Amino acid sequence: MSLDMMPPLMFGGLVLFLLAGFPAAFSLSAVGLFFGFLSIELGFFNQAFLGNLPLRVFGILSNDLLLAIPFFTLMGAVLERCGLAEDLLEGTGQLFGKIPGGLAYAVILVGAVLGAITGTVAASVIAMGMISLPIMMRYGYDMRIATGVIAASGTITQLIPPSLVLIVLGDQLGKSVGDMYAGAIGPSILQIVLFMLFILGVSIFAPHKVPPLPPEALSPRGWPLYWRVLKGMVPSIVLIFLVLGTIFLGLATPTEAGAMGAVGSVGLAMAQGTYSWKLLREAMGNTMRITSMVIFILIGATVFSLVFQGVDGTHWIEHLLSHLPGGQTGFLVFVNIFVFFLAFFLDFFEIAFIVVPLLAPVAAKLDINLVWFGVLLCINLQTSFMHPPFGFALFYLRGIAPKEVLTKDIYLGAIPWLALQIILVGIVILWPESVTYWLDSGTGVDPSTVRIDVPLPDLPEDDTVPTFR
Repeated sequence: MSLDMMPPLMFGGLVLFLLAGFPAAFSLSAVGLFFGFLSIELGFFNQAFLGNLPLRVFGILSNDLLLAIPFFTLMGAVLERCGLAEDLLEGTGQLFGKIPGGLAYAVILVGAVLGAITGTVAASVIAMGMISLPIMMRYGYDMRIATGVIAASGTITQLIPPSLVLIVLGDQLGKSVGDMYAGAIGPSILQIVLFMLFILGVSIFAPHKVPPLPPEALSPRGWPLYWRVLKGMVPSIVLIFLVLGTIFLGLATPTEAGAMGAVGSVGLAMAQGTYSWKLLREAMGNTMRITSMVIFILIGATVFSLVFQGVDGTHWIEHLLSHLPGGQTGFLVFVNIFVFFLAFFLDFFEIAFIVVPLLAPVAAKLDINLVWFGVLLCINLQTSFMHPPFGFALFYLRGIAPKEVLTKDIYLGAIPWLALQIILVGIVILWPESVTYWLDSGTGVDPSTVRIDVPLPDLPEDDTVPTFR
């Protein structure tokens, strides 16, 4: 067996393990260790090479950046249970309720706000589904529009900071989380606008599918209604600034901001009057499960990637992808199509830990801005939550939807929103400034062109070298 055969065999073996249904973390470790011992036996590298593995695992467990994941997860888990979404949805729904599509606009806007303070798709979809879906059904919304807008608005969480996906992608691409968050601002705004334009189009061409609330269902305008909206919105904005504002202003690292967000979410739950030890215990249990899953997948991915590098797998991937027609654009189109189909079968964490480390060196060689590349992948990874029939957002919605809501309507309702997410991928490929505009431009000086000239001291007129005693 030659060295050239090892990378495709490793990749094929991993695919077979995953298709067989084995957990990703253990599949990665098993394939990596098997091919690692096989490579030592065949003489492709020696035993000392695998000695790097304990150091890599220790590097993962001591990575301060990854500590942000449990903090943001805990923040989202607390906010999911504290009742803030109810105030936001009810008040915003009343504000927009008298126009066609008003409830759908409210769901999109509240989905963006919840995404910016919870960071988890499950929290957004479940909260909005339980509150807004019965109201939409009661007042005659088309079932596919209602379920689609709830599921899609929950997936905004994946892109809008403080997204967990952006933290993971920043770590894998070697870019700061602050830059990843800043780069995601433009696409987040574009996504919200695309969603609202779709509802506007439906309200113009098929207004019967998104009717306004009847007069008897509307609360009277005035300070009581505005106060209900402000009561939910102002604490949310304060928490968003506490987390994102401190990162963008350079006052806190993502890990420190996540810690403040976790404390702030507990304070918000206390202010809402919903805090209890049971709430905190459930939130901590959920945080423990998600964090353990992420760390085990990352350790497995490290085992796989170390052996893959040892058998020159990175050069194999680079050779395959760096000669695609179309240069940068051709590479980005191919990668996004590839990731889109992978998302049918793999979770976004698995894609981030398995695929992204293989693609990043090729993107860097093609002179692609890695923040732009990471945000593009983040937009694409949103589709993993919307793919019928495996999308988790659809599973969450199915779990809390009434029995009269057909599963077929949930799946068919997701398709237009899935198309809008793909359109956003195309827009960002063709318009990279939507990401790079928000990044710090720096000094504008290329360090490789900097030249430092130090003048030599003047010598005495007799050309003798001065001596010192």
